[in-house]
Amino acid sequence: MTIYRIRYTLSCEGIERVTKLLRGQQGARLRKPVVWLHGQVKTPPFTTEGRQESGMLLRLLQEGERLGMPHAEALPDVGPRCGALRVRDAGHNWRIMVRIDSDAVLVLEVYPKKTRKIPDEVIARCKQRLKQYDAAAKASKKKGE
Repeated sequence: MTIYRIRYTLSCEGIERVTKLLRGQQGARLRKPVVWLHGQVKTPPFTTEGRQESGMLLRLLQEGERLGMPHAEALPDVGPRCGALRVRDAGHNWRIMVRIDSDAVLVLEVYPKKTRKIPDEVIARCKQRLKQYDAAAKASKKKGE
């Protein structure tokens, strides 16, 4: 997994321009980027309505909203600031495992919910992905200093 960190030096005017671009429209909140951990998260076959609902929930997280039941649940077993978005779609229940960082929303796993308990393999994969991501981010930060 490769993480690219880009450093910019902006004037006050440049920061205002970037802020306006990130907001997209006047009065909207700043949005954190959604980081899909590539090569490990597969998009399930959502219907149009399911994709819209999952997109809406991810957008709310990007804008800093705190989601609770019935749309999301906290998952301290996976790690701090981790949770699962709950998407009901055409007879399926999907879970989108996420972690909310100060600068991004990380999508760790997307899977169909078939049992009451989260499968141990899913939790293990999410923990492994977080460990790899954090190690890469830490190494990238050291290089930048």
